[in-house]
Amino acid sequence: MKLLGRTALITGSAKGLGRRTALELAASGCDVAINYVSSREEAEQLVEDIEALGRKSCAIQGDIAKADDAIRLVSEVESQLGGVDILINNAGPFIRERRLFADYDTEDIHYLMNGNLVGTMLMNHRVLPGMRSRQWGRIIHFGFGHASEARSWPHRAVYAAAKVGLVSFTKTLAVEEASNGITVNMICPGDIRGGNKEKSIVDVAGIIDDESPRGRPGTGEDVARMIAFLCLPESDFITGNTIDVSGGLDPIRTHLKR
Repeated sequence: MKLLGRTALITGSAKGLGRRTALELAASGCDVAINYVSSREEAEQLVEDIEALGRKSCAIQGDIAKADDAIRLVSEVESQLGGVDILINNAGPFIRERRLFADYDTEDIHYLMNGNLVGTMLMNHRVLPGMRSRQWGRIIHFGFGHASEARSWPHRAVYAAAKVGLVSFTKTLAVEEASNGITVNMICPGDIRGGNKEKSIVDVAGIIDDESPRGRPGTGEDVARMIAFLCLPESDFITGNTIDVSGGLDPIRTHLKR
């Protein structure tokens, strides 16, 4: 348990990739703060699961797209579990309906930008003083496949713009905080669907995915294992990177269909 005594805050962690990551970090020794917007029942169950592993945990409601919530979230974790050593910025609103940029409502544009970029920046800004004082910290952002290439993504203009902006912020913050023992990286999951977000690799053994170059579906364990690796003390030389965990799949379809 190389992360024993560390406290992790994972946004949007009641379900999906966030949930799987929470369990992975708890198994590595972390106390874990769970964040949710509306999935209270799932968040409270996850707290029980983490405590069953012998770690401390708490569930805190908050929408990081709202500035006050983002800042309050960190303060509540500090009061319940102590300083945040590891911040996993998993939460990020996504509109599944394929939509041209001209058809977005102004409110949707602001919500997507705040939830995927501004809120994440505010969370980082709030945890940095504590990490600096301890001279140790791990910050993980979530992107999408090939985000670092800043390619076009028709029908996902706002989400893509926010995440590509987050790539630049990730690299900048990594350089600025390296001397303080703080690493900053971005994980870019592939097309991991539905219940697979919480499954282990063994759960999908033998299942064929014809769309994946690897040939099998991706799982939450694939993502969570990489995050746990980046959080290790020995991973302090790895910072400022965007890392695809995709099985080789390019999720962006560049052809605009009408």
